[in-house]
This record gives sequence, C-alpha cells and structure tokens, in this order.
Amino acid sequence: MSLRRANLRRRGLVIGLTAISFAMLIFLGSLFQAALTVGEAMAESSVRPPDNAVTNAPASPGDARVPDAVAPPGGAPTAPLDILGPNSDPTLWGEIRQGSSFTVSIPDKKSATLVQSYGVAWKNTRSGAGPLRKYGSMSVFAILALLFVFFLYRGRIRVEHGFSGDLIERFKPVERFGHWLLAGSFILLALTGLIMLYGRDLLIPLFGKENFAALAEMGKWVHNNVAWAFILGLVMVFVMWVFHNLPSMNDLKWLAKGGGLFSEGVHPPSRKFNAGQKIIFWAVILLGASVSLSGVSLLFPYEMPVFAVTFDILNSVGAEAVWGAPLATDLTPLEEMQYAQIWHAMVALAMVVIVIAHIYIGSLGMEGAFDAMGSGMVDRNWAKEHHGLWVEEEDAKARSSGSGAAATPAE
Repeated sequence: MSLRRANLRRRGLVIGLTAISFAMLIFLGSLFQAALTVGEAMAESSVRPPDNAVTNAPASPGDARVPDAVAPPGGAPTAPLDILGPNSDPTLWGEIRQGSSFTVSIPDKKSATLVQSYGVAWKNTRSGAGPLRKYGSMSVFAILALLFVFFLYRGRIRVEHGFSGDLIERFKPVERFGHWLLAGSFILLALTGLIMLYGRDLLIPLFGKENFAALAEMGKWVHNNVAWAFILGLVMVFVMWVFHNLPSMNDLKWLAKGGGLFSEGVHPPSRKFNAGQKIIFWAVILLGASVSLSGVSLLFPYEMPVFAVTFDILNSVGAEAVWGAPLATDLTPLEEMQYAQIWHAMVALAMVVIVIAHIYIGSLGMEGAFDAMGSGMVDRNWAKEHHGLWVEEEDAKARSSGSGAAATPAE
C-alpha cells in the first residue's frame, strides 16, 4: 500500500472515530437529562389525593350501590326494583370496559381511564403472531434472500477496465462525517430496536430473563439517546446532498438500463448520485424524518401528540374516500402513544430493509465503492464507469480553476 493511500485510510479512520465520539457526547448529555427527568417522575409518583378529594368510593366500606328507581309498566316511579338502570353495576363495568373516562383528583389525569379497550388492537398488532412482527421479519429475510440470489447471478461488480491508480476526491471530510454519524447511529438504533421488538421471544430462551432484562434496559437507554445523533446526521446529509439528489432526465436513462447492475459492460452516465442512490437518499430522508418525529413523541409521552393532527389533515385531503370512513381525530393520549409506537416500528423496519440493500451494494456488491466513504478518494476508472458525468464536471472545475487535472496520482 502506498504512503498516500495509507494516509487517506488513516484520515478516514480519524473522521469515523470523530463521528462516533461526537455521538457519544450527545449520548452522555442525554443521560444526564434523563437522570433529572427520572428524579422528577419519582417525586411526582408520591403524590396522593388530598383529604377532601371527591372520589368514586362508597360512602362507607361495605355499602352497596343503590339501584335506580325504575317505574314498572303503567305505574309511577317507586322504590328500587329488580330492573337495572344506568347506575347499575353491569352498566358501570360495561362503560369501564369500553374505555370510558371518569374523574380523578390526582395529577395523573390518565388514571381516569381504568381500562383502555382500544389497547387490545395495539397489543394484537405488535404481539408475536401480530402483523407488525410477522411482516417485519418476513421483509428482512426477503431482502437478504434477494441479495443472495443477486450475488449468485451477478457476483461482485468489478471495475471493468481495472484500477488506474489515479484517485479523485469523491466526498469531502465533512460529508463523510455526516454520513458515518447517520450510519453509525442508525445501526445502533436498529439493533437496539430489534432487541426490544423481538428480544422476548428470541433472546430470553438463550440468555434467560434476568440477562435479557439487563440487555433490554441498556438497549433502551442507547436507543433513546443515540436518537439525537441520528437526527443531527439526517439534517447534515439532507443539507449537503439535497441539491445533488434532485431528479433529472438522466435518471430515466439510468433506470431504463437497470443502472448497469444486471449486465456487464453497461455503464449509464450519471452525475454525483445516480437514480438508485437518489431513491435511497429520499427514502432515508423521508422515512428518517417520520421515524424521528414519532420517536420524539415517544421520548416525551403525552406532550407531543401528532396523529390527531395528521389524521385531520388526511381527512381534509380525502382520506375518507380511501378508508371508507374519516379517520378518528378525537384520540386519547394513550391512543396517541400507541399509534406512535406502531408507526415508529413500521417505518424503522422499512428503513432496515433499505439500508441492508445500501450496505450490500456499497461494500460486497461493488468493487471500489466503499472507498468513497472510507477514504473519500475513488479510482478514476471506477468513477468514470459509475459517475461519468460527475467526473467530467470535476475535471472542468479543475481546468477552470487552473489547478490542472482533478485526479491525484497514487504514489
């Protein structure tokens, strides 16, 4: 390995470690904030109803509820009869079972709902046999199987004309910092999220309940706090690359030829990002923004309701025509959290599928691709085959600035 290549790899390592260190600082700061929040919550948990609070308790222990006075057919109201009215025990428990809210005098107003009947649907959705975990795992295994079949068919995509030895800068240090901050934090979030979603069924039989509990608790802290690094990386990537990822006519040509991924010797021209990379970029940005919004709502429960507002907007643009009925907008705080939790998991699983494909093509799937984010420098032949128009633009910039060729010869 030449001295220059060694220096480039060392610089790439420094940038990666810097990104990880920055994420750890955010993580430690969030831990400190979380410790303060836990202390406040523990203090609030000791609150009890005041002595003069009006509760639903009987007047004295052992007193039974007085049945309603109901008039018999053709007669006037008399003393309580055997017919049960709206104040009867069955009616009361029926209302409780249906999720009715009552009156409490303690600070936690959510306690007014004794039974959340709508929680049954939420529980069934995310249970072991529910659609969330079932289709989520099927999607992950499906993308792995497809990539395996593609590798058997195509093998590793090689540089057709071999490495030239001339290097051209593909990504600047700040671009690689933003990428690795986003990528590293997402991997941590994905692993800890999968543990929380599938861990009870898969890991308890292997490690036992106590070990899994410790692992899940640690994973929860990591997940909650590394999320801030993910959001920062998402913003950086969007700001730096949104201009390069706007659609163009060249994208249609690239897609028509399958990006040259399925045939040797086919190299459709593209600029800094081809159509496939643009699709991944917008998927990550849009899904990442959505999963971040629902995640922040979960981090601050009952303080940032988002689904009632979202459903109201969807209703205004014609959601009723799609669903057959308007979406509910009178959601309780618990319903908001349940919607947020389900949506957060759904979007995260979709991102896991997309990122798996991205990792494959950027490492094992294509020769020379990892150097773009590893050292930031790529071989000129690789760049001309996959991003020919971008190479021409870079060469034109170099000539206009009088700096000569854009390539840097390897020593």
